[in-house]
Amino acid sequence: MSTMKRVLALLGAAALTATLGAVPADADHAHPPGPVHAGSEYGWGRAPVNYTFVGPLDRSHWKVRGNVGNQHGMLTLLAGRHGTVVATEQTKGRAVGRWETRIRHRQYVHRNTPYRVLIELVPAGDRKGYCGARNIALTSYTPGVNKAAHYINTRPDNRFVARKGLNLSDNQWHTFAVEVTRKRISWFVDSHVVSTEKRKDALSGVPFAVRYTMEAKPGKRMNESRIQMDWLRYWTLKNANKKSTAAPRPERKTYRDACTGQR
Repeated sequence: MSTMKRVLALLGAAALTATLGAVPADADHAHPPGPVHAGSEYGWGRAPVNYTFVGPLDRSHWKVRGNVGNQHGMLTLLAGRHGTVVATEQTKGRAVGRWETRIRHRQYVHRNTPYRVLIELVPAGDRKGYCGARNIALTSYTPGVNKAAHYINTRPDNRFVARKGLNLSDNQWHTFAVEVTRKRISWFVDSHVVSTEKRKDALSGVPFAVRYTMEAKPGKRMNESRIQMDWLRYWTLKNANKKSTAAPRPERKTYRDACTGQR
């Protein structure tokens, strides 16, 4: 049996809850940035919401599509040759605050089309998404390209986007964070602020939930892959930043995929 088939068998839907999460949380954590991240560097304090993904995946907190579960203390999305895989936080939502997560990816083959990796804030609950027209991306990247984007979409068709060069090799850990206030949005990569946006058209005030996605291209044969999240944290704005969040602002574009539907 091939390596990928063994992994798929391990993460099969029937065995996912029973088998994943049994390994200690500190296992299999290579190439770490360590304890340094935006939350520690900017003095956000203790996170009141802290997902560590130890034990079986709590389905009351996560709505999933595809092969999703906890493995080695990490939220794991496993994607095969076809089909998008998604894990969405189930929450009433938070309109302001700070979100940060630690992630790595791995491609088991490289000869086909790579998945797109997305970590986004999306409208929480049953609020309309308008086909992504109200999303904030902590990051959006294609494995191996070594450049990651972050953006805000707001209605009707506003898009504010920036890109950063980054080592996106297999199993390379990174931390991505976003801070949303009533007047500003700032992004952080591996504990450093990289962009800050203050234009009013970028501030929607929508209550958000976190969504992780491995996005397939329709009709394409994809590279069997995974993403793994070591943790996800949320902080309020109670503690002021210890460092400046001044940074270049994203480029203003047009978001052309907006719709009137729920997605």
